[in-house]
Amino acid sequence: QVQPVESGGGLVQAAGSPTLSCAVPGYEFFRWLCMGWFRRALGQEREGIACIKTNDFDVYAASVKGRFTISRDNAKNTLHLHMSTLQFEDTAMYYCAVDRSSGSCTPSSLVVAKYNYWGQGTQVTVSS
Repeated sequence: QVQPVESGGGLVQAAGSPTLSCAVPGYEFFRWLCMGWFRRALGQEREGIACIKTNDFDVYAASVKGRFTISRDNAKNTLHLHMSTLQFEDTAMYYCAVDRSSGSCTPSSLVVAKYNYWGQGTQVTVSS
């Protein structure tokens, strides 16, 4: 069982700059695969936010581009999402996900079907 585990969520202020983290312990293929961040806001479908290749090339959804930064540490099997200029609309459950089979990451990669291992999510609630 491959089980990503997210952390770092909570009640945050718009002026804050939190970082979410995701650990995928013991997964030998981590460094070869694309990793993604998704979110689901109340009453909305799951939305792809960002993805990153093993060589640090990354892709962002228009809703977060310029505000969020995705990164990874292949030596530690971890993924991160630095968040800034937060808006109330960023309030959502945030999930990390592991690519099914490749390290490819393009604007078309921000879809649920590309990924096979998912964390249980960490809630981010943005307040004034």
